[in-house]
Amino acid sequence: MRHLVALILGFCGCFPVAAENSERKPNIIVMLADDLGYADLGCQGSSEVKSPQIDSIAANGVRFTSGYVTAPQCQPSRAGLLTGRYQNRFGFEANGKAASLPSGERTIADRLKAAGYVSGMIGKWHLGGGKSQRPYQRGFDETFWHLNGGVLFPDKKTKVIGNLFRGAEPVLEKSYSTDAFGHEAAAFIERHQREPFFLYLAFVPPHWPMEAKPEHLASYGHIPDLHRRTMLGMMASLDENVGRVLAKLRETKLEENTLVFFLSDNGGPTGRARVQPDADFEYGQNTSKNDPCRGVKGELLEGGIRVPFMVQWKGRLPAGKTYDRPVISLDLLPTALAAAGIQPDPAWKLDGANLLPHLRGENQGAPHDELCWRFRFPPQQPALFRWAIRQGDWKLVKNGKEPLALYDLAGDVGESRNLAADQPGRVARMKEAYERWDSRNQEPLW
Repeated sequence: MRHLVALILGFCGCFPVAAENSERKPNIIVMLADDLGYADLGCQGSSEVKSPQIDSIAANGVRFTSGYVTAPQCQPSRAGLLTGRYQNRFGFEANGKAASLPSGERTIADRLKAAGYVSGMIGKWHLGGGKSQRPYQRGFDETFWHLNGGVLFPDKKTKVIGNLFRGAEPVLEKSYSTDAFGHEAAAFIERHQREPFFLYLAFVPPHWPMEAKPEHLASYGHIPDLHRRTMLGMMASLDENVGRVLAKLRETKLEENTLVFFLSDNGGPTGRARVQPDADFEYGQNTSKNDPCRGVKGELLEGGIRVPFMVQWKGRLPAGKTYDRPVISLDLLPTALAAAGIQPDPAWKLDGANLLPHLRGENQGAPHDELCWRFRFPPQQPALFRWAIRQGDWKLVKNGKEPLALYDLAGDVGESRNLAADQPGRVARMKEAYERWDSRNQEPLW
C-alpha cells in the first residue's frame, strides 16, 4: 500500500500546482468584440443598445471603468492581448498587409497548452495568413477562423463566407458569421467539458461591413437613422451569441469553474458608413459611441483605447463590482496563468499583471504604476505618430498633430482641459518615463 501511495504522489508531482486549490484547473474564455464603442452596452450606460447577455457578465463579475487595450487598431491590439506583451516590444506597430505575429512570440494558448489545456480559436484571426502564422500554428488545437474578419453575411455570388477555415481546410459556411462563431464556441465547450480548456472567441460586430439580420433590423425599427439601426442590429446578434456561450456553460455545469473575459479590441469609429454591402466603406465607421470619452479608433485619446472590459468567475470573484483603477488587455494572460496555477517565467518578459488579488481586495494597490502607448500609423505620415503615458489619474498624450497635452482623467475623462502649460514639471517627468519605456521597444517591422 505504501508503494502505491508513493507511486500516486510521484505521478501527481509531474503536474503544475492545482489551480486556486481546486481539483480541476478552471476553464478560461476570452470573448472579443470588434470596434465596440465605450458607451455601446447597457451596462456602460446605453439606453439604445440592448445587451442583457453581455451585461450579465458585469452583473455576475467585475466591470472595469478604466479598461484599456494596447493599441487603437485591430492587429496590434490583438498581438498585445494574446502575448501579454506590449506589441511594440516585437515591432508589431500597426495594421499592415505584411503584419504577422513574429514566430518567436508565444501566445496565451501556447502557455496554457503547456499546462495541459486544450485550446480553441474561433472568429477573426487577423495576425498573419502565412502557413507558419495561422492560429493552428500558434498554440491553438482547434480553429474555426477567418483570415481578416471583415465579413458577416456570405458573399452574394458564391453564397458562402470566403477566407474561412477549419484548421487548414476551407469551410463552406452559409450562415451569418456571428451565429456561426457562436454555435462553434458552444460546440467546443460541449466537446471539452470534461477537461480544462481555453477558448479565444473573436467576433466581428460591430466592425464593418454594416450588415444586420432582418429580424434584428426590425426590432430596432423605431430608430430613424438606418446606419445606427444597422449597428444596433449587429449588436443584437453579438449579444445573442455571447448568451449562447454563457448558456452552454450553465448547461454543462461549468459556469463556476470558468473565468470569462469580455472586451473590445479598440474604441469605436464613431462616424457614419454606407450601409450597402457592395459600397466602398469609409474606414471602419460604424456609428458607435465612445461617450464620455473624446477620440475614436486610430487615436490615443481615451475614445481610441478605453474600451468596455469585464470579467466573471462566479464564486471566485465579487459580483456586480466596478473597478476604477487602470487595467489593460495585457493583464488577461497573467491573470489566466494565475487562475490555472501557473507561475510565469521571468524570461517570458510579460508586461501584464495578475488582476485576481486586486479584484478580491487582497491587494489594495494599483495593478500598474504606469501604462504606455506608441502608435505610428500611417507610417508614411510622421506628423500623425502618436504616443501616450498614464500615471495614476494623469495622462500625457501626443495625439498626432494635436499639441502635447496633459489631462487629469479623474475630473476630465473627456480630455477637454490641457494642463500641460500649468504643470511643466509633471510633463517633463512623464515624458522621461515614456522615453524609458520606449527605449525597450523595437522599431516597426513594416
